[in-house]
Amino acid sequence: MSVNDPIADMLTRVRNAVMAGQSQIAMPSSSIKAEIAKILKDEGFLESFEVVDGEKANFKVLRLKIKYIGERRERKPVLSGIERVSTPGRRVYTNKKEIPWVLSGLGVAILSTPKGVMTGARARQLGVGGEILCKVW
Repeated sequence: MSVNDPIADMLTRVRNAVMAGQSQIAMPSSSIKAEIAKILKDEGFLESFEVVDGEKANFKVLRLKIKYIGERRERKPVLSGIERVSTPGRRVYTNKKEIPWVLSGLGVAILSTPKGVMTGARARQLGVGGEILCKVW
């Protein structure tokens, strides 16, 4: 199945898995998806991620393990919301002075900059702007 927006597909899979209470997700991998997963892990939204070879075809699979807090029945996901900002039909760019704050700093904006994929806070430190990929809280 061909997907027009693979990043939106990844975010939707994560959102659906959190709502369903699943602990692991698997999806086709790409370098930008792996970078987004790395940022989500570093910011504490995911327990772990790994890129493995697919079983039947010759493509890589990205496996994410969602992080939960609490015991079995009372467990709550750390990730409460994830939203795609820039889409293939409507690109959203920002300069270094207008990088958005997500929930007054409680969330994270993920940007694609000339220096790589990074959080909004890191882009502010480096003084670069770029395309706002998504917001996570």
